[in-house]
Amino acid sequence: MKKFTALIFLFAGLSLVAQGSGRNHYSFDASYFYGTIAEHNTDIAHLITGHPQALILGFNKKSFGFKDWEKRYNYPDVGASFTYQDMKEPALGENYGLYVHMNFYLLKRSLMFRIGQGLAYAGNPYHPDENFRNNAYGSRLLSTTYLMANLKKENIINGFGLQAGLSVIHYSNADFKSPNTSTNTIGLNLGLNYVLDHENLPAYSPKIPGEKYTEPIHLNLVLRGGVNTMGVIGSKQYPFLTFSAFADKVINHKSTLQAGAELFLSKAMAERIRYQSIAFPSGDTSGDEDSKRVGVFVGHQLVFDKLSVITQLGYYVYFPYEHYVGQLYNRIGLQRKLTEKLWASVTVRSHWANAEAVELSIGYRL
Repeated sequence: MKKFTALIFLFAGLSLVAQGSGRNHYSFDASYFYGTIAEHNTDIAHLITGHPQALILGFNKKSFGFKDWEKRYNYPDVGASFTYQDMKEPALGENYGLYVHMNFYLLKRSLMFRIGQGLAYAGNPYHPDENFRNNAYGSRLLSTTYLMANLKKENIINGFGLQAGLSVIHYSNADFKSPNTSTNTIGLNLGLNYVLDHENLPAYSPKIPGEKYTEPIHLNLVLRGGVNTMGVIGSKQYPFLTFSAFADKVINHKSTLQAGAELFLSKAMAERIRYQSIAFPSGDTSGDEDSKRVGVFVGHQLVFDKLSVITQLGYYVYFPYEHYVGQLYNRIGLQRKLTEKLWASVTVRSHWANAEAVELSIGYRL
């Protein structure tokens, strides 16, 4: 599961970097990060003892409108990032992250917004004997996301430029292994950037004015699966399956709207019900509760050629056991078009800040 998820992220990253035609142009950036861990959960208060510091390295492939999707998004960069972060708390240790990212530009390209998604290696995860204080990271391999909003100026002197702003770095294993309280580090960053072959950059291709595009409504059938725990330290990993059906409506080249329903089958939830009934016999759980759930959701697909960002918001309309997770859920992740009708995705399903599972999905669009 871990290796397969890593390959999916790598595949998505390579597909991003490979998009585009013509001569390629690249840039590098390096930023120093200084911040603090946000107390999103009181259970991690004992881990907030210092100000984490990090080094963020970025490799970017610049775009100039050689493909139409680049023009629609104001010529973004695609690339890869590496982060080293000292959490300044012995129980948390040091983390190393590898990401694929995109840079979007506003205000005549003076404001850059970056979003990166990838995998991180936790240097000092939870251990019942050696590191019981770390209830944030239950495994060495973590899912990680980082956001960066920077004022940026390139090619000030001989290809070198400056950038500075705010960044957020998130680590979680999406309940792949307990504990999984996760961390969010918010801080300031300051760095340098360098554009290779800066004297020979091409002009940006003109944007397409008044471009319109729609498609009829399509039906999608999806099978999602993976493994997770029942949210108790020491829990085994259990498989889950989700069967989804939804309609989508393409409203333009960038956006597709979605609405559908899905059935959740979770072995971890069934085991949680059994555990609660045995561990707390006088509690609210009898052990006979149904572990199945049925949800309805609406969503949005942000399209970048064959790669898309998926965001969905759902509500469990059939929710017989209320002591496992909340009734509202959200899903976010990456989707890759494989053929005209077949697609695959990696998503994280959460209940606000509480991630329940990483989902590997295969879908068919009718």
